[in-house]
This record gives sequence, structure tokens and C-alpha cells, in this order.
Amino acid sequence: MGMIDQIQQDITGAMKARDEHRLSTLRMVKSALKNREIEKMSPLDDKEAQQVLSTLIKQRKESVEQFTKGGRQDMADKEAAEITLIETYLPQAASEEQVVAGVRAVIGEMGPVGMKDMGSVMKKVMANFAGAGVRVDGKQVSEAVKRELSGK
Repeated sequence: MGMIDQIQQDITGAMKARDEHRLSTLRMVKSALKNREIEKMSPLDDKEAQQVLSTLIKQRKESVEQFTKGGRQDMADKEAAEITLIETYLPQAASEEQVVAGVRAVIGEMGPVGMKDMGSVMKKVMANFAGAGVRVDGKQVSEAVKRELSGK
């Protein structure tokens, strides 16, 4: 069963359970997927759907940060709960240790590198994680690459 079909099935389940928060979040996700499908003018495959969900998570993380700065903890908690729900439809995210290990492996393969090589290191690390089917945050990878390159 595809991700979009699973989300539709979960919407039905949330309606039956009268779970308003879950239902509104799933409807928002379905709407974002449908909008992307309309833009593309063809059905989305699971990889494209995952990209849409990753974008939604990134937006929610930024919102949590802004709400926390603004003293709106109730809204930040709501956004955080949406992140948790959306993440259930994505593959497991890489841990900090996995990201650092991936960065070190790429730097080891490339030989002596400096800060000027950050773009090529980032590109290879992101490609390695994508090839392995592991979800990773680009910001997290960027910070790890900066630490590793400046530490040498």
C-alpha cells in the first residue's frame, strides 16, 4: 500500500475515533500531497511524497522555533505534535552519531579536504544517505561537516 493510500485510510480511522487533532493534521498532509500532485500534473510516487512530508516537517520545526521565541508554548506544542505524527509516515531519521559517522567516512574517502570543499562533502554525504534510504536533515549534516572540517 502506498503512503497516500495509508494516509487516506488513517483519515478514515481518525474520523471514526473522533480524534480532531490527528484528523486535521492528516487532512493538511493530504492537502499538501494533492497540491504537489496538481503542480506535477501526475501522481506522486512514495519518494516524492516523502519529500513533501519532509518539507512539512521542516516548516513545522521553524514554526516551533518562532512560537517558542514568541512565548506561545501552546502553539509550539501543537506544531511539535504535528511533527511527530508526520514523521510516522517517513523512514527512520539518521541519529547525530550516524550523521557524524557518514561525514567522517566521506571525508576519509576524499582525502585531505578543507573548508573550501564543504559543498562537495555535503553533496556526497547527502547522496550516501539518500542512497541508503535514510532520512537526514540537511542543516544537521551541514553543522557536522563544518565541525569536522574546521577540526582538522
